[in-house]
Amino acid sequence: MFSKANPKQRALVIGLIILGTLFTIFFGIRAVHAYKKFNGHRPPPPGKVETDVELIREWMTVSFISKMYRVPEKDLFDALNISPLGTHDKSLKDLNNDYYPDKDGFVMDTVQATITAINASRTPLPESAPASVSTPTTLTPVTP
Repeated sequence: MFSKANPKQRALVIGLIILGTLFTIFFGIRAVHAYKKFNGHRPPPPGKVETDVELIREWMTVSFISKMYRVPEKDLFDALNISPLGTHDKSLKDLNNDYYPDKDGFVMDTVQATITAINASRTPLPESAPASVSTPTTLTPVTP
């Protein structure tokens, strides 16, 4: 096929193939990055929201606790007066040692109190529909 083709036409075809390959690679890399970014934002786990703050341990991170108790991470960091930048992956024990070394257990107590306050301010959802719902048993015809 190329033996009879014009050299300019051959260069054009090769150039278009290279350009198409570069576009495919470029947008493929973008798709992979978008997938990785999206993959990190999953919906909260199904089931009951944890409310027992006594289950919080010092090894847990603020991010983990915010997902477990469905509390905004920002609210927890605001209560602690700590910036989330650079402290996002630190455990409660590490945060306490770094920011409140003279107050043992301060970070965990503050996180527990904040979650308790947020949970208290939430309106509880009804467990099920009311048991007694009045429904008409007979319909009376309306005469015009």
